[in-house]
Amino acid sequence: MPPKSSTRSGAAPSSTTDQYRGRRLGRILTKMGKVTREQVHEALQMQAQRRQPIGILLVELGYITQDDVNIALGAQAGMETLNLEEYEVPKDVIGKLSAETAQAYQVVPLQFDADSNTLTVALKDASNFQALDSLKLLMGYKVKPVVGEAEQVEKLLSKYYGDDSESLSALIGELSDDAALGEFKDRGESIDLDSLLEAAEDSKVKRLLSLVLMQAIKDKASDIHFEPFEDEFKMRYRIDGVLYEMIPPPRHLAMPIVSRIKVMSNLDIAERRVPQDGRIELMVGGNPVDLRVAVLPTMNGESVVMRVLDRANVSLDLSRLGLRHDDLELINQLIHKPNGIVLVTGPTGSGKTTTLYAALATLNQPDVKILTVEDPVEYDLDGIVQVQTNNEVGLTFARALRSFLRQDPDIILVGETRDLETAKIAVEASLTGHLVFTTLHTNDAPSSIARLIDLGLESFLVTATMEGIVAQRLVRRICSRCKENFTPTEEQLFELNLTPEDLHGREFSRGRGCDYCNRSGYRGRQGIFEILVLDDELRELIMHNASTQQLRSEALRRGMRTLRHSGLLAIYDGITTIDEVVRETIMDE
Repeated sequence: MPPKSSTRSGAAPSSTTDQYRGRRLGRILTKMGKVTREQVHEALQMQAQRRQPIGILLVELGYITQDDVNIALGAQAGMETLNLEEYEVPKDVIGKLSAETAQAYQVVPLQFDADSNTLTVALKDASNFQALDSLKLLMGYKVKPVVGEAEQVEKLLSKYYGDDSESLSALIGELSDDAALGEFKDRGESIDLDSLLEAAEDSKVKRLLSLVLMQAIKDKASDIHFEPFEDEFKMRYRIDGVLYEMIPPPRHLAMPIVSRIKVMSNLDIAERRVPQDGRIELMVGGNPVDLRVAVLPTMNGESVVMRVLDRANVSLDLSRLGLRHDDLELINQLIHKPNGIVLVTGPTGSGKTTTLYAALATLNQPDVKILTVEDPVEYDLDGIVQVQTNNEVGLTFARALRSFLRQDPDIILVGETRDLETAKIAVEASLTGHLVFTTLHTNDAPSSIARLIDLGLESFLVTATMEGIVAQRLVRRICSRCKENFTPTEEQLFELNLTPEDLHGREFSRGRGCDYCNRSGYRGRQGIFEILVLDDELRELIMHNASTQQLRSEALRRGMRTLRHSGLLAIYDGITTIDEVVRETIMDE
């Protein structure tokens, strides 16, 4: 094995030859003197039966360690190998990455070459290529990877980033004192493109944005807002449906920060007059995270909202959405119908897409062809053909749906039924033997019928195709670590239309507030549901143009549970609070 270089105090890593690049792993380990040809042959015989990587098998046989495999993988990719036992990293190089970023990607910066904008980082896992791609995008550096032993990399991480993570207030203080960025004060919109690009590449601006993104992902935020006002620049993020304000950076940093976001999402930083939409794809902690970027020009500058789509933070499993046992049975009956339309309704941000994706995940089998048309496609689902609308080229919901019918699908998902044309094609699809899922914006399940008829759909088509309607809301769950019992006040009971007699034998809970839930008393959200299954009597009422109130009364008589009732049951189960249910539902009539 070639000798490892011992590098100190930021000296350049030693260069290695390309003798191992692209070679088979067994051959590399043999050349390094770690294993014999006979041992490789033994592992290859095992591999023929077990279909596992040869490195794993050699470790299992006890011939090498995981570090040996890691170094060999690095050599295979042409990476240098370093002995980091006594490595000293210069302070200015450590400052190139925030603690959150270094810990999230398990890398340590070793060197920075300003001329080529190249950051050399030590990896403890040579196969962690996705982290390198994310660092390039997040920090804007050219990233040169080297491989070190896992234990040595972990020691460096602990040594340089093991204390308290970088303080947002301290970093904002640094930015406030930065003379170069201070030139943006009182410049208004009269800033040339070169200055803007230079500010977008400023290492402190990169670190600030990296810190905000990592913190938001760690706290499971769904959206991050960057908002310019006349005298301040606000940063806020939404957790469990509620906005929280972060420490605001100085007002003059608005344009550098927004420009950095636009560079990361491949948007035009010179264009500040029209809205722009972009996307940033990152890997954080081994999980893919998509950031949907929306830039909006306002009278005080450009406002940016980043929607965080973290696949590790979404549950595509019907049994984990908060459905009660009988509701889950109803949903399963609906989604296993051979044809017809299943509608999910609720306001923006009520979890409709997650419910439909969970239904598709349940139905996604090799013998089922599923097509979706969405705006935008929020999560990539393996085995499902997904289409994103593009109005600029005329790819609307309706046009995509017309093409879908020639693609021989079994199940179709329409992101939203917005107009009569889309509704008619969805009806046509269901009448020709397809199961169609779609969404609508209404307050409850029965009013969806009136909404479809208002769009111009004939009542006989609604009755012929509609199988069921699911209305839903999201309520915050009480934090499990600071949950406590309490007695509600008369005012709270009045809000729920309850009397003291209704409390007999009931317990109510709330969250006291702790570090785990950011002192909010809540951690996570779940759905509450109202499910209307159409039967012959309800179809007859629709055919005779019954009012929404008549439909609701008949559905209740036939056992439909309202959103408010579902919320009450969640309160009685100790899952959520009175305040949450009152906020998200209206009183039953």
